[in-house]
Amino acid sequence: MNIAVIGSGGREHALGYKLSASKSVNKLYFIPGNGGTANLGENLNISPDTFAGILSVVKEKNINLVVIGPEQPLVNGLTDYLEDNGIHVFGPRKNAAIIEGEKSFAKNFMKEFAIPTAAFRVFKNNEKVKCLTYLEEISYPVVIKADGLAAGKGVIICETFENAKSAILDFFENDKFGDAGKKVVIEEFLEGPEVSVFAVTDGEDYLLLPPSQDHKRIYDIDEGPNTGGMGAYAPASFVSGEMLRRIDNEIIFPTISSMNKIGRKFKGVLFFGLMITKEGPKVIEYNCRFGDPETQAILPLIEGDFAGLLYSAALSKLDKSLVAFKQNKFSVTVVAASEGYPNAYEKGKEISGLDFKFPDNIYLFHAGTKENGVGKIITNGGRVLSITAVSNSLKSAKSEAYKYLGKINFDGIYYRTDIADKGLKDT
Repeated sequence: MNIAVIGSGGREHALGYKLSASKSVNKLYFIPGNGGTANLGENLNISPDTFAGILSVVKEKNINLVVIGPEQPLVNGLTDYLEDNGIHVFGPRKNAAIIEGEKSFAKNFMKEFAIPTAAFRVFKNNEKVKCLTYLEEISYPVVIKADGLAAGKGVIICETFENAKSAILDFFENDKFGDAGKKVVIEEFLEGPEVSVFAVTDGEDYLLLPPSQDHKRIYDIDEGPNTGGMGAYAPASFVSGEMLRRIDNEIIFPTISSMNKIGRKFKGVLFFGLMITKEGPKVIEYNCRFGDPETQAILPLIEGDFAGLLYSAALSKLDKSLVAFKQNKFSVTVVAASEGYPNAYEKGKEISGLDFKFPDNIYLFHAGTKENGVGKIITNGGRVLSITAVSNSLKSAKSEAYKYLGKINFDGIYYRTDIADKGLKDT
């Protein structure tokens, strides 16, 4: 079959890599893709926001399945548009993607169905005085989140009332997050290790992928502002089999079944951002798509017909037997970013080392890259690329990831040096 992957990041390159390994796949297309995806298929220079253009090329290229990577097209209703025109899609419809698109919906949903999460309050920008009064009365630290999509950066941990007041002014008066910040969710601060769990689902049945841990902050030891993610590792060793069963029983199953119950059947991959607290697992956030960079760490641990798995979910006939997970293997993904990210950064830096012949257990995934018209790959984003290493231990996977990332260079390259250290403390 022919498959189109929507998106241009490292997640989409990783999805393309895993899809290309399925014997059932004839041709891959990327809309719009990046400098690395062109080696797996054909990049099509169409914006993910141009629904009619996507439909036109899907029909022209006889594409059998569309896999949507980023959250914005899902929240905007791309799945609805394509499915209503007879196209099979892996990704939720708009009324289910709301679980990420509106944090206030997600929090109220969890409250209604007794799914464990942090205590919360919701305020709109016309309730500034009421919001600030509330913030004066509570204990700290506290977490303030933009209600809408903010590229993974709309979360602020406030240690004092003054911090919180400044954050609220950024949301409500300075339009730091645009429309996404016109409503905020203020949450109780939770403590414990974070874990990402992905459920590939047809809306009723589901398959859990190996749990992973992301590293959101830009600097080592989790300092500095939040980013889209600077690295990840899998599986997360602190999530025991017993804990995963508890997560399944208390969070995964109730979420998927309750979404179905309220007429918002979720078909695609549901990403559970969790924290393992002293009271047990709690939901930090839902996402309506594969995570980035967790996808780059998890997919190399999967064997079998991944394309068939996603296609079966799109057809509402999930076939979990199509894939298996590599046993006693660990993966570490390290992201290389442009100097200045997540704030202002320069583009157009030539990347060297891409022609190095990496061993079979090393995976190079492009993100913010493009071809410059004369055969050179240059930087084109904040998170430029990542290296994933798979090995027999987490320690050796980390060592190999950094060893081979050292083969890559561009002016202003930056990466954290402590990816997976949290996992190594647990082993």
